[in-house]
Amino acid sequence: MTLSVSTGQAVDLRVQSVGEVLDRVERSLQVRLLPDTVVRKRRSVGAKTDRDTWVRVERRLLDKITDQGWNGTECAARLDGIIQPEWHGCVVWRDADGLVMWRADETELLPGTPVGTAVLSEAPELPNAWWEALNTSLDALAAQDTRRIATPDTVTITQALITESIRGVFSGDFDTTVERWVPAHADLNWANMTAPTFSLFDWEDWGNAPLGLDSASLWASSLAVPALADRVRHERRSDFESRDGKLMTLFVCSKILGPYAHPEDPRLKPAQRTAEQVIKELQAS
Repeated sequence: MTLSVSTGQAVDLRVQSVGEVLDRVERSLQVRLLPDTVVRKRRSVGAKTDRDTWVRVERRLLDKITDQGWNGTECAARLDGIIQPEWHGCVVWRDADGLVMWRADETELLPGTPVGTAVLSEAPELPNAWWEALNTSLDALAAQDTRRIATPDTVTITQALITESIRGVFSGDFDTTVERWVPAHADLNWANMTAPTFSLFDWEDWGNAPLGLDSASLWASSLAVPALADRVRHERRSDFESRDGKLMTLFVCSKILGPYAHPEDPRLKPAQRTAEQVIKELQAS
């Protein structure tokens, strides 16, 4: 029996049956998905195809789709100077119950495997050329122009959200107003980049965000490995030294230290130490 994933409630595609969805994608894109390559995540499923491309299928509740749509991967195809998989095409449809939409994007295959999980527990071996490619891509991205607004975790990022997140966890007399907004990937972690050849993928949530969001997000994903976190801060030091970068550091720390903090999360202590230091710097500026 095939379980329905059209319900308007939250589901986990790692455990739900998605056979009918994948059959529809194959028919629409006129491609065959290779069963032994399927990768299942909470709200997306990906697989290699018989024409050496990759298809990523995402399920999203209608109320999680903003006025700008949810064609981030398609829109990212026009960005210059960024190392990412080439986009080929897509199919989008609305489920019969009207509460859910599905989207399948076909891109070229990644040049390597993902560096790791979203949060790493041990340091990856990354050549200097990899870090250079990361810096080149992030700097090129920040120099682009877009009307899109970033939606990290499918939530539109706003000044109000930033202030609420920071104030909900940290006290102190400092201004939380962001000065500069630039295009950001908005889901930068070790699961969305490849190695040993660098490529940045999963562009669903990109758009304008406070300067330093991507750098702070990658740093937060590295905190369980102190040397790696230090390397991220070194490579992206111009972001971290900026006032907005300090605010973004507090923003990502608030997610680690907030109401959903896990008592055994190895990132708790380094996040707390860094947050305390950043607050002192903001108060002194």
